[in-house]
Amino acid sequence: MREISREQRLQRMRSDNPWWMDARIRRDYEDLHERGYCQRFADLVTKADVRRAVILMGPRRVGKTVLLHHVIKRLLDAGRYSPQEIAYLSLDQPLYTGLSIEAAAAALRRASGRENGPRVLFLDEIQYLADWERHLKAFVDSHPAVRCVACGSAAAALKRKSTESGAGRFTDFLLPPLTFWEFLRLQNAGDLVERLPGGKSRSGDIHLLNNKFLDYVNFGGYPEAITSSTVREDPGRYIATDIVEKVLLRDLPSLYGIRDVQELNRLFTTLAYNTAEEVSLEGLSKNSGVTKLTLRRYLEYLEAAFLIKRIHRIDENARRFKRTTHFKVYVTSPSLRTALFGPVTDDDPAMGSMVETAVFAQWFHSNARLNYARWSGRHGGEVDIVHLDPHQRPDWCLDVKWSDRPAARPQELTSLIDFSNRHPDARVLVTSKTKDKEHCDWPGAGSLNIGPAAHYCHAVGHQAIKSPATAATPWFVE
Repeated sequence: MREISREQRLQRMRSDNPWWMDARIRRDYEDLHERGYCQRFADLVTKADVRRAVILMGPRRVGKTVLLHHVIKRLLDAGRYSPQEIAYLSLDQPLYTGLSIEAAAAALRRASGRENGPRVLFLDEIQYLADWERHLKAFVDSHPAVRCVACGSAAAALKRKSTESGAGRFTDFLLPPLTFWEFLRLQNAGDLVERLPGGKSRSGDIHLLNNKFLDYVNFGGYPEAITSSTVREDPGRYIATDIVEKVLLRDLPSLYGIRDVQELNRLFTTLAYNTAEEVSLEGLSKNSGVTKLTLRRYLEYLEAAFLIKRIHRIDENARRFKRTTHFKVYVTSPSLRTALFGPVTDDDPAMGSMVETAVFAQWFHSNARLNYARWSGRHGGEVDIVHLDPHQRPDWCLDVKWSDRPAARPQELTSLIDFSNRHPDARVLVTSKTKDKEHCDWPGAGSLNIGPAAHYCHAVGHQAIKSPATAATPWFVE
């Protein structure tokens, strides 16, 4: 029986690292637009004062492999390392089956001709290496001069093992689906929106911008859908199959030993259809016939795979409930829902929930303390998003609307008025369809700022990437 020869592996390594010859990454990567997160990720990779491996994680198809190559390009352009000191290895390649990280580094040393081996090592699809977290941790300890960067498509597995085994040795970096700001840049439509002082955004043609925003809602979460008309024309085939089915039918069952994959699939389908809606374990259990204990596990699995995000409920006094029985669930990109159930139109009944999902998607990378408020009683109500300060006090709140009615009749925002009067220091924002207006005389405490949802998503998406430390600042407020 023939075995894979050493020379075959070395030849493949030279092919995967073309910059060893001409200091350039492959043309098909070079021609693609950078993600907005590239600079932040490159800064983390080159931060050598902490001896840790960087774990790049995120949903499938968000451009993790492309991001690795764009960071390699930045390293080459900066001239900080020689081309032979930078090495890339994709462990899903059959030629590398059974190869440990230590053996891979030794092989890369021979392939590159550099006596001391790589100084920056990029390991793609690392989940193909059994017990990768143990191997990587040992490699980091024994090679302090080598900067290791790992990523993979099985996001739930990476997140779980990085958390369990990488304490003190791994630093996680989340690459989310595209923000609206990135979406416009990738479509060469960034000039549709003007950045103003204070983090605000303004458009000269809000109707044209809203057309782009509708495209973002329907297929704009994933770079491939922007660059390929084939994917846009049939998102159900490409996005749903590549992103949803592989996670639900392969990644999660293999990681957690799930036997009834159809049960998990039905749950995700229900949650995706009802994105941005409040759900309860009791209601989900009755609807699906699945026990609440199993549902809790499934929700954790789906969140670990970056398919959904749960948001907790507070009452009108901004207090958390002792028992979490109700919560909101968002899919991490509105285009996940349209891939499953078809695109929405401007006046679709589901558009309100889709806009709210799009708004929340801009915050996906942020650690902001976001909740929603809902209370019952005679004057019950709901506020879509409430941001809490470090002392657990509301400092701003937001109601997401896809309508211009609130700009003409702010007195109808009864829930927001009630919440604002209870928390007079909290700034109040409402999204609209086209109107941009400030109301100083509405019945709530302080002033009410209204602005188009597309402006808000653009501003938040830009701020969360470029200035994450100030990502909790409300927009439309001078």
